[in-house]
Amino acid sequence: MNTKLVTLMTVLVMAIVVGIVLLIDTPADEPTMSAIVQAADLETAAEAVRAVGGEITHELGVIRAVGAVLTKSQFEILEEIAGLRIHENRSVEVAGKPPKNDDPPGDAALATLAVVADQLHYEGILGSGVTVAVIDTGAWDANPITKDLRGKTRQVAHYDATINSLTSDPATSDDYGHGSHVASIAVSSANASLSGAMYNGIAPDTDLVVIKAFDETGMGTYADVIRGIDWAVGNKDRYGIRVLNCSFSATPQSHYWDDPMNQAVMAAWQAGIVVVASAGNTGPEPMTIGAPGNVPYVITVGAITDNYTPYDEGDDSLASFSAAGPTVEGFVKPDVLAPGGHILGLMDRDMALPEAYPEFYDGGQYFAMSGTSQAAAVVSGVVALMLQTDPGLTPDDVKCRLMSTARPRADGGNANASVSYSILQQGAGVVHAWDAVYSTDYGCVNNGLNVTNDLNDIEHYGGRVQQDDDGNFYLMDPDDSEGDGDYILEGDGYTWTGAYLWNDGWVWSVAYLWNDAYLWNDAYLWNDAYLWNDAYLWNDAYLWNDAEPMSVNVWVDQE
Repeated sequence: MNTKLVTLMTVLVMAIVVGIVLLIDTPADEPTMSAIVQAADLETAAEAVRAVGGEITHELGVIRAVGAVLTKSQFEILEEIAGLRIHENRSVEVAGKPPKNDDPPGDAALATLAVVADQLHYEGILGSGVTVAVIDTGAWDANPITKDLRGKTRQVAHYDATINSLTSDPATSDDYGHGSHVASIAVSSANASLSGAMYNGIAPDTDLVVIKAFDETGMGTYADVIRGIDWAVGNKDRYGIRVLNCSFSATPQSHYWDDPMNQAVMAAWQAGIVVVASAGNTGPEPMTIGAPGNVPYVITVGAITDNYTPYDEGDDSLASFSAAGPTVEGFVKPDVLAPGGHILGLMDRDMALPEAYPEFYDGGQYFAMSGTSQAAAVVSGVVALMLQTDPGLTPDDVKCRLMSTARPRADGGNANASVSYSILQQGAGVVHAWDAVYSTDYGCVNNGLNVTNDLNDIEHYGGRVQQDDDGNFYLMDPDDSEGDGDYILEGDGYTWTGAYLWNDGWVWSVAYLWNDAYLWNDAYLWNDAYLWNDAYLWNDAYLWNDAEPMSVNVWVDQE
C-alpha cells in the first residue's frame, strides 16, 4: 500500500475520533495559530486539515502543503498523524534600510559602474529576452520600471500572493516602497546621470514579473511568500521567468531542509530558476545568515559600500550590517558580495519609506537605501545579462561563473591572494559582471549536492566548515580524514586557489560533522532538548496566538 493511501486512510479514521473529541473538549474561545501543513501531496495535506475542522488559507503545491488556521487541539491531533509535518507560519523581513547619516546618498548608477555592467551595456548586453521575478512589496508603475528601452511594457505580470490574484492595477501595489526600490536597481531603464554609465538599472531591457507578498508596512508571512514562489514556478514557462529575486530574510529556526520557505526556494532552483537571496542585515557576527539565504544551492549575496567615493576602490569596505557565515550546517555563506550601501532606487513620494525618512528622498523619484536587499537586486540584474548572452546556462552554471569571476576584497579594496575579509564574510568576493558574462567555467559549485534527493528527504547535506577548540572556524580538507583542517577562515583570511571546494557538500550522515563535541552541540540551537520541545516552541506564550507577520529585511542605518 502506498504512502499516500496510508496517510489518507489514517486521516479519515482519525477524523471520526476528532469530531467527537472536538465536540466534547474544545472551548469556544480556544486560541488559533497560522500553520503550514505538509504531506505526501497537497490533496492529503488539505484533507487532513479539513478532517480536524481547520481552515485552509493557502494551497502550496510547490512544497506539497497547505496554509491553515488551527486551534491548539486541532494542531495536536494533526501532529499524531503519520506522514504529516506541521510548521509555524513564521515571519520574514525585507533586507533594506536607510542611511545612518546625512551624507549625500550617491547616485543610482553607482552599482552599475561598480560591477562593470556599464561596459556590457555599451555592447548591447542589456538583459533582453530574460524575465526577472521580484518577490517583495510590489512595484511602482513608474516608466523606468514598467517600460523597457523602447517604451514597451515589460512588466509582463503582476501577481498578488497576499490575495492569490493577478492584478491589472500595479500603480497601487506598493504602498511601502521596498519592492519598487529593489526592482529599479535590477531593471530600471532610466538614463544615468553619472558620467560613464548609460542606465541606472543593471539589466535595463529585462522583462519584469512583480510578485507581491508583503503589505504596506513591509510585513508578510511564510505562507504568502511560498504561495508567491509556487506561482512563479508554475508560470515560469508562460512568462519566461529565469531569475527569482528574494530580498528578504528570516532567522533560521531549523535545518535548511526542514524550513518550508527554503523548500520552496529549492524547488524553484530544481525547476531551473536562478534564485538570488539576500544574506540578511544582521551581521557582522558569524552565523547570522538568514533564510532563505542559508539554502546551500542558491546565490546568497552580502553587501559592500563605497564609502561615498565611487571612483576610489581603495576605501571600499564590507558593510557592517552584512550577515556572515557559516550556516548551522557548515556551509560558507554569503557566496558573493555586491554594492549595497546608499543605493538610489525609484520610489514614489507617497510611499511609506519616503514619508518616514524624507531626508533620504531627493524630492523627485529617488530614495537612498542600504542593505543586502539592494545587493541581491544588483546580482539579479547581472544574472539577467549572463542569461541573455548564454540562455542555456543552468542555475548551477550561473552560480559557478559568478563565483569564479568574483574579486576577493581586502579591507581597503585591494584584491590579494590572502585577504583580510574571510570567505565567511565575502564568499568568493565582489561580483564582476563583465567577467561573469564572458566566463566559460562550469562545474565549480554545489558538487556533492542533489536538490532532488534533498527535497525528497532521501539525504541532506553539510558543508566543510568546522570550529576548533579555540572557537576558530576552518575548512576541512576533503583529503584529510582526520578532520584537522588546512584553511583557517579568520585572521589573515583564506588563500584563493581557484577551486571552490568550500562550496561543495557532504551527506548529512557524515559522522565527523554533526557530533556533540563539535559546533552543533546541546548548548546551541538545533537539538530536541532546546528548540523543538513543548516547553519552548509550542506553548501558549509563544505559538498559540495570532501569527506574527514576516517582513522584508531588517531596517538598518545606511552606509
